[in-house]
Amino acid sequence: MSPALVFGFGLLILVLFGWYFATDSAARKRWLGLVLTVLLVAFCVQEIMPPDKKIRLGLDLKGGTSFLLKLVREPGAEPINNDLLERAVEVIRKRVDSLGVADPDIAPQGKDRILVQIAGLSNEAVDQAKEQLQRVAKLEFAIVRPDSDTVLAQIASGQAIMPPGTVVKTLVDEQPNGTKTEERILINRRADMGGEHVRKAFAFFDQQGYGVSLEFDAEGAKLFDALAARNVNNRLAILLDGEVLSAPVLRTANFNGRAQITGNFSEKEARDLASALENPLRVPVQIEEIRSVSPTLGADSIKSGVNSALLGLALVCIFVLIVYRLPGIVALFGLAVNLLLLVGMMAMFGFVLTLPGIAGIILTIGMAVDANVLIYERLREEMAAGKSLPAALNGAYDKAFSAIFDANLTTLITSIILFIEATGTVKGFAVTLTLGIIASMFSALLCTRTVFRWWVEKGGLKSISMLNVIGATSFDFLGKRRLAIGVSLFLILGSIAIFALRGANNFGIDFRGGDLLTVDSKVALSVTDVRKATDELGLGESVVIQNEFQGQRALLSVRSPEGTADKIFAQIQKDYPERGVTKVGQDTVGARIGLEFAKRSAWALVLGMIGILIYVTLRFEFSFALGAVVAVIHDIIITIGAFALFGGQLSLVMVGAILTIAGYSINDTIVVFDRIREALKTGEGGSIQQIMNRAINETLGRTILTGGTTLLSVLALYIFGGAVLRDFAFAILAGILIGTYSSVFVAAPVVLWWSRFRGKSIRREVLDAEALKAGRTAA
Repeated sequence: MSPALVFGFGLLILVLFGWYFATDSAARKRWLGLVLTVLLVAFCVQEIMPPDKKIRLGLDLKGGTSFLLKLVREPGAEPINNDLLERAVEVIRKRVDSLGVADPDIAPQGKDRILVQIAGLSNEAVDQAKEQLQRVAKLEFAIVRPDSDTVLAQIASGQAIMPPGTVVKTLVDEQPNGTKTEERILINRRADMGGEHVRKAFAFFDQQGYGVSLEFDAEGAKLFDALAARNVNNRLAILLDGEVLSAPVLRTANFNGRAQITGNFSEKEARDLASALENPLRVPVQIEEIRSVSPTLGADSIKSGVNSALLGLALVCIFVLIVYRLPGIVALFGLAVNLLLLVGMMAMFGFVLTLPGIAGIILTIGMAVDANVLIYERLREEMAAGKSLPAALNGAYDKAFSAIFDANLTTLITSIILFIEATGTVKGFAVTLTLGIIASMFSALLCTRTVFRWWVEKGGLKSISMLNVIGATSFDFLGKRRLAIGVSLFLILGSIAIFALRGANNFGIDFRGGDLLTVDSKVALSVTDVRKATDELGLGESVVIQNEFQGQRALLSVRSPEGTADKIFAQIQKDYPERGVTKVGQDTVGARIGLEFAKRSAWALVLGMIGILIYVTLRFEFSFALGAVVAVIHDIIITIGAFALFGGQLSLVMVGAILTIAGYSINDTIVVFDRIREALKTGEGGSIQQIMNRAINETLGRTILTGGTTLLSVLALYIFGGAVLRDFAFAILAGILIGTYSSVFVAAPVVLWWSRFRGKSIRREVLDAEALKAGRTAA
């Protein structure tokens, strides 16, 4: 679809949405809801159907290697700006293209980094790509002093000293028979010409063998001719990153922007030199992170991810149908629309599906039912009050709207912050979670309501029945607040103690830096076997070896200091040649980038807490915001403690899990707060403590049911999601249980204590805030 048609379609959808919410006619809302649903579903279907619009798979699913490169500013050099970064991207694109790989993804990351993703690289090709990328650095031309040999001989014999402003370089010449010779040459320390004026360079073959031809831009042609005119028959050293690549003789004074370099080049040497000449950078490049996944492991990840998604979906469907019966069918229809919209939006915007992205979809399956549960529990209350089905439906959707909107928006805040601060595959999780929230709000609030309107008004639906899993309760939750705070303090202190005792073992290579090697074998390898190999290399206790399972495959992961993975793999192959050992994955993260990841993750959590605090304060009152934030911090600390207790290591994916826990925790808390605010606004009798207890009891069924649906989908992820996502799923499972507890036993007591501490009435604050809003609306 052309951009003009997409823009026109988007404008039409906005107009229809505005009309839908502006009209008071039930018949018009019914038709507008139907048109909006059909148009959006049709649009998403046409986005998914064309072969060129298929969702692209990330490297962790299709196999491949990603390199995170950093442009390093040297002292006194120009600052790294957007122009330099874009130039570097194009330079590296040409370098990668020279490897002959298909469809590489190369994009800037932040202000001074470049992410290079290449699918389907063999282990040998990874090493070649690494070498090429590391060689992308500063290209320079420097004249070799005519008296170089004489001066160097005099220096060696003690008859002379090094001339000022000069430096000795070594030129290594590899002969066709494989022998290497070294020549020491003397050049000026300050280069005579930079390499940024080389416009084109390519290898050629003639009767004399392989050579390199190069062309300069207009300014470069003038500079090169002027340099050649002063140095005819002298040698010109070509330096890349300070190392001499070649030192040909300048045979003429006039090159007219073209030159040829000949010598005893092999084909590889000629192509590498041409690549270096054509793609110079004005700043050095260092590789900060390498992540590699074999295609077979990627295929297993897809299989395990799809299996866990299907199982989670099946469990949620069965659960919803058993509890809600006919309304459950409507909820499942909304869930189908939700997933279709999610996949369609991902295809439309060209998002890349990663393994954490699959986790986001699975989590969306559970959370999408949350809004429907909230509506249906309100519907149960409305019907119990004796209202007719149409009136009960209208009341349920209207009363549930604010809780659904606030709960999803707070989760959206955390997912957007995660997207902004995240790197690599974690962005895929943030994208699917963000789009899933948007799609679930549409499907729950508009799509399912439209289905009910048609079914009631045109389909003859007169009554419905639902299973009452959690009956009416009147438990004194706040009366147990002192016991609850004791339990929470014990869990918090225990979590901190466990985390402190484990120390650096809490952090994976994403934060500490180092290598992570994953190997498979035809004949099983044990941890003891691999430990023997690493001990032979003298690595000792710095290496952590674990059994992992990806689907039905038993793998071994080896965490070791940076730069040791290749040595370990070679040693394992040497010690056990009969085992058929293969490398299925390898990650390398530099210590500096690991520290930066840790800082960004902490900053993401801080921003998430600030965002939640501000939003809840604006929508409710500061007392409620404080209770919500304390509950979220409580949940995060205990979840991390539980994760540490079972030997987990924090990674970037785990940061996504922790922020998701924050969003889920606030989701539950907001629903309770919304019911408390409603009771205060309507002037229900009783003390604040009694009103809070009543609100918690009234929402208890919803709290347990929504926790149950999300728990089912994440449980499937934990069982079938594979080694990569098992830690993620474990954290979410723990977070759901702890978040359900905190929304009842932590958040509300904090609100009560804070209001008493300040000596102000929450009821009065809520009523004053509503009066202020009403005044603004009237004005």
